[in-house]
Amino acid sequence: QVQLVESGGGLVQSGGSLRLSCAASGIIFSGYVMGWYRQAPGKQRELVARITTSGTTNYADSVKGRFTISRDNAKNTVYLQMNSLKPEDTAVYYCNAFLSVLITSDYWGRGTQVTVSS
Repeated sequence: QVQLVESGGGLVQSGGSLRLSCAASGIIFSGYVMGWYRQAPGKQRELVARITTSGTTNYADSVKGRFTISRDNAKNTVYLQMNSLKPEDTAVYYCNAFLSVLITSDYWGRGTQVTVSS
């Protein structure tokens, strides 16, 4: 079975930093596009950042310049370094693994809460 387990969330002051981790098992990790999404109460889930199998990254405009996504294929782990955090970053952050070859595979973690106080 596939598992994506997020960690690193918590409470931080405005302007502070957190690093989220997502450990994957049950998949050939290096073959998947990995992403971080977030969902605030009453809002739709949105893409925060993603990284392709070749290392190309993409960020939401709201986090560009503040967040950095990276992956360590040897550890089957994707990271999200979050700096200069703002209260509007408060949300549940979800890890995603995506692959489409002959069939589409799309997996989600259960999320980790990030709360930024002002």
